[in-house]
Amino acid sequence: MTERNIFITQHDLDRLEELIAVARRTDKVDMDYLDRLDDALVSKTSVAGRAVPEDVVTMNSRVALIDPESGQEHEYSLVFPAEANAAEGKISVLAPLGTALLGASRGQTVEWSAGGNLRRLRIEEILYQPEAAGDYHL
Repeated sequence: MTERNIFITQHDLDRLEELIAVARRTDKVDMDYLDRLDDALVSKTSVAGRAVPEDVVTMNSRVALIDPESGQEHEYSLVFPAEANAAEGKISVLAPLGTALLGASRGQTVEWSAGGNLRRLRIEEILYQPEAAGDYHL
């Protein structure tokens, strides 16, 4: 995946850092994804909620994605693990796709490994971003 500048609200950053710390203490599975999320946060640009660009995927954003090879469309919300529900299209930030989406922007193609295969989806549209909608409490 190409390096990118991750815009994240200080509120979300605090919650994600705590989530990583708790997960490291309690869950010995998926450490690779915790490491990837932690590494991604190192390159973050922490900003106030009102300063996050509208075209950036933040926590609780809903995005429309397209597979550039098949043309298949997807719609997902990026959520914290406790809210994840694949049937409702709610993807955990700790899942490989969730980590790839965090901080990505409209038009960008995100990449992640799934079952040993490299997967790609392009962000077509940010359908909902809490900060753009003025929902700073989420």
